[in-house]
Amino acid sequence: MSRLPGALAHLPFPVIGSPLFIISNPKLVVAQCVAGVVGSMPALNARPAEQLEEWLIEITEALAAHNAAHPDRPAAPFAINQIVHKSNDRLEHDMALCVKYKVPIIITSLGAREDINAAAHSYGGVVLHDIINNKHAHKAIEKGADGLIAVAAGAGGHAGVKSPFALIQEIRQWFDGPVALSGSIASGGAVLAAQAMGADFAYIGSAFIATDEARAADAYKQSIVDSNSDDIVYSNLFTGVHGNYLAPSIRAAGMDPDNLPVSDPSKMNFGGDKSKAWKDIWGCGQGIGAITKVQPAGELVAQLKREYAEARSRLALA
Repeated sequence: MSRLPGALAHLPFPVIGSPLFIISNPKLVVAQCVAGVVGSMPALNARPAEQLEEWLIEITEALAAHNAAHPDRPAAPFAINQIVHKSNDRLEHDMALCVKYKVPIIITSLGAREDINAAAHSYGGVVLHDIINNKHAHKAIEKGADGLIAVAAGAGGHAGVKSPFALIQEIRQWFDGPVALSGSIASGGAVLAAQAMGADFAYIGSAFIATDEARAADAYKQSIVDSNSDDIVYSNLFTGVHGNYLAPSIRAAGMDPDNLPVSDPSKMNFGGDKSKAWKDIWGCGQGIGAITKVQPAGELVAQLKREYAEARSRLALA
């Protein structure tokens, strides 16, 4: 059993909603948390930068009101994702606001920094760092992260190429802290499978894109419902970092998803005009075959819980 610090110790359901660039917003985060899973969003989704404080106030007040009205079923904590990369010129500003509002969980991506971890720890926050291999996992923990998000093959958006079996196995040989697994998880059975492999939590993104609260185009949501793993393309063209994308959106942009050029990694950027890549080219994971309709986030979580219980029952009867 892992050591689960602070905000992660008593989650009602072992799921963390992954931060969806452009798509996550306070409405989705609150719906996720009220339903019993960790809701999250990238700080960079708040544009201009001043909007982040407004959103943090909205989230904290909404969750406090829910908890006061429903002491018997308090909301899960929320998380803010910080892109720790030189192209993010808002990092210090955004992290200062996270400290001010005591964001329970900080998710760091694309770089690990001791000062960011220390800032979260100053008020009792928990830091999870996403990684795609065991080498990066070691570096993240050495620099003070509390836990890891293992981004395995098939995850939506920026993703690694390691099998989840290999990645979790290697991490658990030396690390007994919190681990979330990302990669093609879109059903309650897959949540249970992630735990069976050694993860504490499933990290789910693509399924939450196809929810009413998500700030995604209706065509994007419907494309997820209509597609499956055959429609996912792995490329680094759009941001400089390899990720998984929906082929129909690539075709709609006038490109051939089967013949995409390779990008120079120095192109990596998460601000300004280059963020348009994520608006027009739709990130998505390989697990979308399990997504059959657009529905409210609360109903999706309820579905995941039912499927999780059913999977546990099948194992008990086996």
